[in-house]
Amino acid sequence: MMYVSTRDKKNMVTAAQAITHGLANDGGLFLPQGIPSFGIEDIKSMINKSYIDRAVMVLSGFLTDFTEEELKRAVSSAYTPEKFGEVPVPLVQLGNNTAVLELWHGPTSAFKDMALQLLPYLLTMSLEKTGETSRIVILVATSGDTGKAALEGFADVAGTQIIVFYPSEGVSDIQKRQMITQEGNNVNVFGIQGNFDDAQTGVKEIFSKASIRETLHKNGFIFSSANSMNWGRLAPQIVYYFSAYVDAVKAKKISLGESINFVVPTGNFGDILAGYYAKMMGLPVGKLICASNNNNVLTDFINTGKYDKNREFFKTTSPSMDILVSSNLERLLYHASNCNAEKVAGYMEQLNTEGIYEVDREALRKIRSEFFGAWVDEIETKETIARVYKECDYVMDTHTAVAWRALEKYRYLPEDDGTYSVVLSTASPYKFADSVLSAIDNSEVAGDPFDLLRELNAKTGMEIPSRMLALENAEILHKEVISASNMELTVISNLE
Repeated sequence: MMYVSTRDKKNMVTAAQAITHGLANDGGLFLPQGIPSFGIEDIKSMINKSYIDRAVMVLSGFLTDFTEEELKRAVSSAYTPEKFGEVPVPLVQLGNNTAVLELWHGPTSAFKDMALQLLPYLLTMSLEKTGETSRIVILVATSGDTGKAALEGFADVAGTQIIVFYPSEGVSDIQKRQMITQEGNNVNVFGIQGNFDDAQTGVKEIFSKASIRETLHKNGFIFSSANSMNWGRLAPQIVYYFSAYVDAVKAKKISLGESINFVVPTGNFGDILAGYYAKMMGLPVGKLICASNNNNVLTDFINTGKYDKNREFFKTTSPSMDILVSSNLERLLYHASNCNAEKVAGYMEQLNTEGIYEVDREALRKIRSEFFGAWVDEIETKETIARVYKECDYVMDTHTAVAWRALEKYRYLPEDDGTYSVVLSTASPYKFADSVLSAIDNSEVAGDPFDLLRELNAKTGMEIPSRMLALENAEILHKEVISASNMELTVISNLE
């Protein structure tokens, strides 16, 4: 399996090279030349397998540089019971035709752990296979969860340096505390004066600047990425779509071969794109429901075919979705335009220079046949948390609530036939305890974030993740906040 850039099909690499470099030198994203095919018998064989064995099956189709034994060793090391419990991604039934897939049982209480606990193993193996001897610099822009998950995965990993940029006023108190207390000799964390899009734009510009790459190469460094722009980050996310499906079959909620819907709270488009790849592989998926908050650029795009980032940016209670430039959408554009890399490059140039592009009618038809877009405002998010807690005795975070409400909107439509649907729950409610408490109590909540953890625990009885509570007394190690315009200089000065 070879990989090509979304902006130049002649830019071809192996899986190991794609993982090592993260982004293509032309600024594009790597994706596989072909999609491995899974038949119903393949899916059936997963039903009684462990999550580890399911992961090896899925990843083997994409990461053909690696032997099955190598993948098994990496996956087994990543998804240990000590990190994830006995069931890494439990499927929780909430009614006859709806379930919640809890993706937050890893060490940082967010879905990013499902990929970022595995990526360091894939990256170190990739370095061996490519013969790369330079020190890898992992550059990360985060809207909250990716940063901590990447730091947790790469802290003190030999041959790597990790630099994380986060919007200093655009993450929750717990998300920030998770990052600024991170230990590790190879770790750097910086707040930026701006939003996630500013951080992401800065990282992409650093990646694509030949002069910076040359300077760092002379000093023995090369760049890579831990964002879902890196195929090694995105591929592991495909696994839990298959796992959810076969667990639903196992629970006798659906029959083997029956289609189901997935509902995904979406910011950078990587999580829902993994579901699209699962469907392309043969998983019986009906609709992929893309749920947005007030920053509804994706909803508008799916409905109109026009992507316009020139709009007001909102800070919401679901900050991991406060994004106006969804990088992974570039991969979907590549598929929707019949793998026309030149056309994709044109769209991205328009986005960069004008902040807007529009796909043609045929591409929009393809996208709308696979995706449904809906957005949910702050009042709806709060109301959903309270209502689901009251009716189902289930506590969900703000991002999951956005997805739940988006599913309800989809079910208002005549085209909905009551298909079994899985809502992806991307973070523990404790990461956003203030917003969850405020919703449940229908009151304003403020105070020390760790007092709020204990208050939510007293209210709901839901166990507080021990690692999160331990942050209360952790030393703050990373205090620096910089302007977005200084990101390049900060990277260079921390690596020379």
